[in-house]
Amino acid sequence: MPEKTDPIAAQLPSLRRYALSLTRDAAEAEDLVQDALLRGHEQRRTYRTGGDLRAWLFSILRNRFVDHHRSRAAQSRREAEHAAMTPLAIEAPQEASIRLAQLRGAFMDLPAEQREALSLVAIEGLSYAEAAAMLGVPAGTVMSRVARARAQLRAFEDGRDQRQPMLRVVGGCDAGEG
Repeated sequence: MPEKTDPIAAQLPSLRRYALSLTRDAAEAEDLVQDALLRGHEQRRTYRTGGDLRAWLFSILRNRFVDHHRSRAAQSRREAEHAAMTPLAIEAPQEASIRLAQLRGAFMDLPAEQREALSLVAIEGLSYAEAAAMLGVPAGTVMSRVARARAQLRAFEDGRDQRQPMLRVVGGCDAGEG
């Protein structure tokens, strides 16, 4: 008894050649054939019994190629639009990082009692009363420590604290110069 040939398997060489002629890339052509066969399987109810299987598979393959091509073109347009809206240069974060490191240093240079009080109230969000209870001191003492710490950090920010020099950008001018 002669072996019965699978009609779809018999179309594979033609489908691969056609896909290769469309894509001009062997790997992409193989992916396109697999995608077309999967779509054909999903849409098998649309195939008319007795119809031209080869033409049906070729049309599925071509439609999948066109869909992929349009999708890639749309993606390229979106990327081009996004690139046009994105600035060509962004401000370097080094200055802000250096300034933050300087501010962190000024915070760490605060006396321990001030640093602890400011941390509890300003960073952790405790009330003066909660911080006072935690530290075992009166609320007025916490308020005084926080006020002195804030004043010292403000002086640092304003450039009145001479322990750390203000950041000077090469080519620019500092306040008062000019």
